[in-house]
Amino acid sequence: MSSRTPCRSLTVSDRLVIERLEFQGHCGVSERERETPQPMAVDLELFFDMRLAAATDDVAHTVDYTQVADRLLAIVQTERFHLLEALAERLAQAILAQFPVSAVELWVRKLKPPVHGVRESTGARITRQAASGPHSDRPADWLTQHRHLLTPGHALDLACGHGRHTLYLSQEGFLVEAWDRDAAALEAVRTTANTLGLSTVTTRLVDLEQEPTIPPASFELIAVFYYLQRDLFPQIMRALKPGGLLVYETFLIDNHERFNHPRRREFCLGHNELLSLCRELRVLAYREGALDPRTGPFTAALLAQRQS
Repeated sequence: MSSRTPCRSLTVSDRLVIERLEFQGHCGVSERERETPQPMAVDLELFFDMRLAAATDDVAHTVDYTQVADRLLAIVQTERFHLLEALAERLAQAILAQFPVSAVELWVRKLKPPVHGVRESTGARITRQAASGPHSDRPADWLTQHRHLLTPGHALDLACGHGRHTLYLSQEGFLVEAWDRDAAALEAVRTTANTLGLSTVTTRLVDLEQEPTIPPASFELIAVFYYLQRDLFPQIMRALKPGGLLVYETFLIDNHERFNHPRRREFCLGHNELLSLCRELRVLAYREGALDPRTGPFTAALLAQRQS
């Protein structure tokens, strides 16, 4: 039995810029400042890969700045804040939660602050990164932070979904096979790869529960994210070439117990179970837990190598 959770951070400098979005805000330490609307403004830079939007000239493949502005105005016109820092954080997190961006930089300020001698404005500038969880469009942080250990070669993205890791690895110089049982997802992978000019991506429609066969000694890298099929691990390890690497991450039982996701316990790893399943490999990096225990997700992540 297997579990998979439907799930690009590409190194890009593309950004959408919104300058001086003005509004009447409620922000101040004193009650009078919070109750009396005052002129304020926010500047934004939203970071995301614009290549697909540029190639297709389709708004569906970009971030609609009208929607961004509407979302921010809905917040600043209805909520009150003591500090500019709190307002800035609220706006940044709202953007990261709703829009497919890898990071946001913003500057929120009072245009006529009640401070003697200040002729322009007072404000707060912050930068926030998007989390890379199971439902993100960005490649997993566990993969990108170990990029320096991965030598381009033949890679397998197992249970690839819509291909966030396939596209990332192809852009990093890998020849990538993307396997999944979802034909529509694979079609989306092919379409995006073609649009981006990635000729090193191939796809395979396969149900690994019905056809649990991976060619032995075939891959320098196998990536598996948010998919758990315990009886497939021997195949995965044998499919690595000598010196090949397995990059793996999926849910821990803690995530089920705290958030009821996945809903079935057997779709989650027990503590240290991933180490046991990969005991034939040399473990290069491993972690369990969550960056934020309040929100999760709780995962186990491993980078391991087949001995030469």
